[in-house]
Amino acid sequence: MRWLTLILLVLLAGLQFRLWVGEGSLAHRAELNRQLQQQEEENQALRDRNQRIATDVESLKTNLDSIEEKARADLGMIKQGETFYLVIDKDNQRSNTAERKQ
Repeated sequence: MRWLTLILLVLLAGLQFRLWVGEGSLAHRAELNRQLQQQEEENQALRDRNQRIATDVESLKTNLDSIEEKARADLGMIKQGETFYLVIDKDNQRSNTAERKQ
């Protein structure tokens, strides 16, 4: 009877140890839940970004004004007959010059 009690206590201690410490423990499960939540948030941000890109692509396929806007913004294109003006901010120019000298 004593051996049975001793064996049961050892098993109980082993199960308690596994419940509180090590892989599969409550702390490990909480960490995995935190990682899962973080990954779901990252996935949602990527889904939103993909949706914006898909909208931009669809707009570029169907809307000539969006193509013109993209060309003007990204490539600096201007229409024939337009005059291009480049405005330089003196404060910004000084900081750029100082950065180049270093």
